[in-house]
Amino acid sequence: MDPVSRRKMLTATAAGLAFSGTANAKPALTAAEVVERIKAHIGVPWAAKTVDGIIAGDPATPVTGIATVMMATLAMLKQAAANGQNLIITHEPTFWSHQEDVSQVQKDPLYQDKLTFIKEHKLVTFHFHDHWHALHPRDGIAEGMMRRLGWSSYVHADNPQRFTLPPATLDALARHLVDRLHAKTIRVIGDPALVTKTVQASWGYAMKVNGVELLNRDNDVLIVGETWEWELQEYAADLVADGRKKALIVIGHINSEQWGMEYCAEWLKGFVSEVPVRFLEMPEPYWGPR
Repeated sequence: MDPVSRRKMLTATAAGLAFSGTANAKPALTAAEVVERIKAHIGVPWAAKTVDGIIAGDPATPVTGIATVMMATLAMLKQAAANGQNLIITHEPTFWSHQEDVSQVQKDPLYQDKLTFIKEHKLVTFHFHDHWHALHPRDGIAEGMMRRLGWSSYVHADNPQRFTLPPATLDALARHLVDRLHAKTIRVIGDPALVTKTVQASWGYAMKVNGVELLNRDNDVLIVGETWEWELQEYAADLVADGRKKALIVIGHINSEQWGMEYCAEWLKGFVSEVPVRFLEMPEPYWGPR
């Protein structure tokens, strides 16, 4: 074969291979498609009225990686972007409002800076709160917290937030929470030497009406993320002063739920295989002088 013909044949072959590769290439997974998979796997009908949904970014954005986080703070967005994770699935809001109402902050320089960062780095944030709590057969946050604490074998069948643990002092229980949850600023009401066994959790925010009822049941300890200090915490302090063998542990909202988002990453891997999925731990935002 003469050189000219050989060159033409090689060029045609290369062009054919290139065309074949392009034709067989799978379209990139978009943020909107990931959300549709979540809806298909959550196990309950998707509510018409919910805070859950894409809050910032273009739903058609091709996903390079997924980060699950407790809160889509600017620091967490920066970490995700540095990791190549452009879909951020966050349990709490992106813009400081549970309902994602930005009407009061649209002229705020911080809001503008955060929104600009999201756009420049082609990020997408998905608020995943209501339906993650509604995960079938068990609340995703409760499941993740139980696993993180190593309490899966102690849970009550009818209540994923109630546990019968091996007896331990209140001080030992609190230290276990500090160790497992990386909680630096937890607060405890009750006798450190109190022997505890039955523990009730109320992950996240605890209302007074629910907390009082739980403290008056046959629970030794109530663990909450946060509550109003002039209501439930005062009630717990009065219970102890009245001689009742009860205790309240306040571990902070982030510490009390974020390990549910660690479980969320594992859950997502069951039906998202095209891109890496990783949980990003949010450091506790508080520090105390030593």
